Amino acid sequence: MSEQEIKVDTERSATEPDDASIVFETRDLEVYYGDFRAVQDVNLDIRQHEITAFIGPSGCGKSTVLRCFDRMNDLIESARVEGSILYHGVDLYGPNVDPVEVRRRIGMVFQKPNPFPKSIYDNLAFGPKLGGIKKKSELDDIVEESLKAAALWDEVKDRLKSSALGLSGGQQQRLCIARCVAVKPDVILMDEPCSALDPIATSRIEELMQELTRDYTIIIVTHNMQQAARVSDRTAFFVTEVNPDGDRRTGRLIEYNPTTKIFSNPDDERTEQYVTGRFG
Repeated sequence: MSEQEIKVDTERSATEPDDASIVFETRDLEVYYGDFRAVQDVNLDIRQHEITAFIGPSGCGKSTVLRCFDRMNDLIESARVEGSILYHGVDLYGPNVDPVEVRRRIGMVFQKPNPFPKSIYDNLAFGPKLGGIKKKSELDDIVEESLKAAALWDEVKDRLKSSALGLSGGQQQRLCIARCVAVKPDVILMDEPCSALDPIATSRIEELMQELTRDYTIIIVTHNMQQAARVSDRTAFFVTEVNPDGDRRTGRLIEYNPTTKIFSNPDDERTEQYVTGRFG
């Protein structure tokens, strides 16, 4: 995965055909843990500068699929990914693709805030330093820009040398988003980013996500259907189905459509039953 290869695709003109805005093309994706097929039949396109939500009952494979986009499943010894995921036309699982570079371009924000036990400043400067930036003035600019992007600068600008662990839960999660933004990714993955937060902090994160789509593509896993309806442009609905052997359940993508359609006029009866609370 070369810089030129990606640059050509990410800087296309808005006047080009609609498919020019596709960031990920997922075809016949399946994920196995050993001989257990955890997810099957995932076919979807993720578009640039949109928020895509993954919804569905617990155990349906939402987070498993999310982790395929930044190759986090590689870190699980028994995991195996089949099918294909193209990122701007490049096979993410191709033999010449560096998973570390994938994770630089595709950032992740986890369910619980996980700031490093360092200062606020050092949390933000950590990634850029690893990327080779050493000049303090450059790092200062990155820290400020990233905190502003995460709507956190005004709250912490006078205590950048204080421990990040002293921030509130909502501030810590915005710091983690800022830390992700600091390395200038193309895509931000969010796995239940608001599940540990109160309603006010959740509202701020949702507003932030919508602001970030000006510069980033976002995929969010959420159990909160109202959140998916509020913030996302497209929604993918997953369910679990009993395997032919009858003793294990596999996640399957049932429907992928614009969010307004998913919540008002879905194609599949199971989607309607889920979003109206009749199952799940």
